[in-house]
Amino acid sequence: MVLRRAVARVELLRRIAREVLPLTARELARWEQRIHCIPNPELRRQARASITSKRFHCEGGSVFAALRPDCAPTLVRLIVALQTISDYLDNLCDRSVSCDETDFRRLHQAMLDAVDETGPLHDYYALHPNRDDGGYLAALVQECRACVRELPSYPVVRERVKGLVGLYNDLQVYKHGPLKRREKLLEDWFSRQGGPWRDLYWWEFAAACGSTLAVFALFAGAALPDLRPEDAARIETAYFPWICGLHILLDYLIDQAEDAAGGDLNLVSYYPCAGEQERRLVRFVREARARARELPDPAFHATVVEGLPGLYLSDGKVPAQRMHRLAWTLLAAGGPASFGYYVWCRLRRRRGEARTRPVPPS
Repeated sequence: MVLRRAVARVELLRRIAREVLPLTARELARWEQRIHCIPNPELRRQARASITSKRFHCEGGSVFAALRPDCAPTLVRLIVALQTISDYLDNLCDRSVSCDETDFRRLHQAMLDAVDETGPLHDYYALHPNRDDGGYLAALVQECRACVRELPSYPVVRERVKGLVGLYNDLQVYKHGPLKRREKLLEDWFSRQGGPWRDLYWWEFAAACGSTLAVFALFAGAALPDLRPEDAARIETAYFPWICGLHILLDYLIDQAEDAAGGDLNLVSYYPCAGEQERRLVRFVREARARARELPDPAFHATVVEGLPGLYLSDGKVPAQRMHRLAWTLLAAGGPASFGYYVWCRLRRRRGEARTRPVPPS
């Protein structure tokens, strides 16, 4: 059994490296070319930044295409387009000259339109100071809509996807709101929406809403011609809040110093003490692993979960913030595979650093 799982992991990594990532690179290059045609310089700058500095979001999301090789090109196109919308709009809200919640919600209507091929399109820049993107955002939306039409079971997951995207949009609106009101907005939002997840802190719920992994998992499920509604429900409840929450909490965990320096909201910082932070993060790791094992294609979903601690905790920000002990605790909770992914990610990071390090003059 252990050998079979190891072989499956190796095959999955091979498929990701040889098939999925090249497709992802081509899609990113295609959208990067489109950015050159954006007339407004500020929108062009933010669109370019969303691809150059956040391309790993698309690369990470595209691993779900490896689960359905026959549908991989469509899934990669869809995931790259939706994640690019997400990253682009996040940049626009981060760098906005205002904190206008109605503007942010109108911009993020693009996310909802992208995953609902049956509804109308909207003017996403109607309330934004910069408007002329040469059709870039609308083209991304139309790309997503074309792709979901190619997924045979998309009608089975559509409402679940829309619900998750709606929560994601709420988070983006409230977390980018006026600085003095953000925390209260998020707490009130959890009071309204967090009923089924009352055993979470409000910031853990917010973190789960900030991940697109559940949406991508449902896309992969919809690529099956005979996806059952009960299997779609199992995918959603495994990923939200546990796997999604783990994803974003780890992201915030390693960004604490950076966010503190920039005065940015950091969801992990709300834990009342270090001990509670560790206890809750370990719980997320364990719950995510347990839920992944109960899904169809459990080996794939377990790989996603076990890879998250390895990916995030191998970052150089961890030793810089002296989080060694916490990192080892979380890796241990993730099991032997998490340690393996940690080593693999460390080696890849070192190779990347070596390639970019300047060569001294001879």
